[in-house]
Amino acid sequence: MPEARLRRVSSQRFLPAFKFIAVALCATAFLLPGAQAAKKEKPTAAKTANAAASKKAKGPVPVEVKRSAASGKGQRVAAKRGDDKADKVVRGGRNVVATIRKKNGKTVVAVQRRSVVRVEAPARQSFGQMAGLHSTDDALDLKSSVALVIDQDTHEVLFSKNDHAVLPIASLTKLMTGLLISEAHLPNDELITITQDDVDTEKGSRSRLTIGTTLSRGELLHLALMSSENRAAHALGRTYPGGLTTFVSIMNAKAKMLGMKDTRYVEPTGLSSRNQSSAQDLALLVNAAYSDATVRSLSTSPEYQVEVGNRVLQFNTTNRLVKSPDWEIGVQKTGFINEAGQCLVMQAKVAGRKLIMVFLDSAGKFSRIADAERVRRWVEATHAVPGSPAASRTVSYQVAG
Repeated sequence: MPEARLRRVSSQRFLPAFKFIAVALCATAFLLPGAQAAKKEKPTAAKTANAAASKKAKGPVPVEVKRSAASGKGQRVAAKRGDDKADKVVRGGRNVVATIRKKNGKTVVAVQRRSVVRVEAPARQSFGQMAGLHSTDDALDLKSSVALVIDQDTHEVLFSKNDHAVLPIASLTKLMTGLLISEAHLPNDELITITQDDVDTEKGSRSRLTIGTTLSRGELLHLALMSSENRAAHALGRTYPGGLTTFVSIMNAKAKMLGMKDTRYVEPTGLSSRNQSSAQDLALLVNAAYSDATVRSLSTSPEYQVEVGNRVLQFNTTNRLVKSPDWEIGVQKTGFINEAGQCLVMQAKVAGRKLIMVFLDSAGKFSRIADAERVRRWVEATHAVPGSPAASRTVSYQVAG
């Protein structure tokens, strides 16, 4: 074969390899600057600060505001820096701000921690506060805007304050829930499982009864009346024969039967502010609840344990007066949502009298308890039954004085 032809055949054999190498070299030459540029442009706090400085725009200092637990949400607001030498202030991270200045023709970046300001969210007013009920004065200087004290036997009204006002009643609702469940004589040992339907989507309240927890009806009733367990109360209403809608209609029918003209229920827990009543109506409910032995026993139970899986959960009463030796309580229930304020209803024996007490829309975490104590001392001093221990103490005090 001639030498020229051999050269041509050899070059044709290696031509694909030459083409591949040439294409690879061109691609490398084309992509390498972009890759290097991308590597150089990796964002950093300093780079971000320099970029912001180049715009020469003045701005405010980002200040993080953490609201109180009532809102549960954070909010960012701006505050004036008051530094005329600062060309720009930018946020360089979650906890720092970068201040950029020009010094001797160079850009200087000063990084410092961002200040944190805690701002308390304004407290939500209750319905009673919005209605101006807290401006009502009374002889006992109660913190509750609504109060009523009645002798259970004689029906004598010993004390009243805005007792016809119709307000949200919060978990006082559970007293009606518990009464109806008890009167229905449903099997107390029937097992009921907490479901997603029992989770509070209105107020977002928490519960230790997680979805899937299975307890008996009797246990759920105990927790609802003693420790005001919302999921327990809802599950009781949901599993009532006919379902939740039927149960709520029976709640309203029972209220009407008891003469509770100003009362309306929309659900069995009290989380809804549309569950409303008056002190006059609630006194009728307390009187009816006192006639039920199960409600009396469970509502005045100081503590209770339930087994959930491999755990034993301890629950306690929401009314610390139950454990007090100074009180003889026959039935009780507490309640609270923002719209209702602190609420408390009780049947208790004071100074030889069987009393029904109603306190609604009390301002302050412990104010409803303090109001009950004020009423007890006042009754012992002014309305004690002759011959009772309280009457003897009062006479001795008066003589000594």
